[in-house]
Amino acid sequence: MLKNIDTQRGETGTAARTAAARPAQKANQIYDVLRRSIVLLDMPPGSVLAEKEICLRYGVSRTPVREAVQRLAEEDLVEVRPHSGTYVSKIDFAVAEEGFVIRRALEIESVRRCAERVTPEGVARLDGLVRRMRDILRQEALGDYLEVDDAFHGLIAGVSGYPRIWKFIDMAKVHLDRMRQLSAPVPGHLAEVTEQHAAVVRAIERRNADQAELAMRIHLDGSFAVMRSLYQDDALFAGQAP
Repeated sequence: MLKNIDTQRGETGTAARTAAARPAQKANQIYDVLRRSIVLLDMPPGSVLAEKEICLRYGVSRTPVREAVQRLAEEDLVEVRPHSGTYVSKIDFAVAEEGFVIRRALEIESVRRCAERVTPEGVARLDGLVRRMRDILRQEALGDYLEVDDAFHGLIAGVSGYPRIWKFIDMAKVHLDRMRQLSAPVPGHLAEVTEQHAAVVRAIERRNADQAELAMRIHLDGSFAVMRSLYQDDALFAGQAP
């Protein structure tokens, strides 16, 4: 009898935990969808984020939507204005630049270790992503570039033996990513970025940490210079770059 009661309690506890996990899972899903839309500028700065419409679109209650919005607000991606509504935040240059500084510092360490630890298989995977970037440029599918770009840098972190580095970078660079998306249509920019990626791979393949660091610095600093030059539209940005 005791065994049956314990079993029943265990089953009940499992069911309760599963039911409790569902709203959290839905909140995570809504958060991921909204965050991606904001980063890719499908929801540009200043646009309205209507909770009721999101609930209807994804067939969820207000609770997971509000939890997702709260997480976005904590990242300064949305602004909740009492008695007014929720709006996608403008891009704050200071926050984006801070993300760039954090990213550069961590990526330098990542690429140096990658050059020391890389295998032929790792080089082949990096080369495959560079080829994918070139295909995207030929197809003019610029909306797909950012994801492959992130996969490239994430793989470097993975090969380095410190995969969590990319998780920290991804959290720090969310505002920078919106500026990256703005810079994508600049004529010739992504073509240059792609060749910079290729230069990073060649340095890694030679297992030369100093050259890999230099190639990564050139790539990141050059990309940020292009993004900085676009920082002038008051409709998208909060303030002006110093």
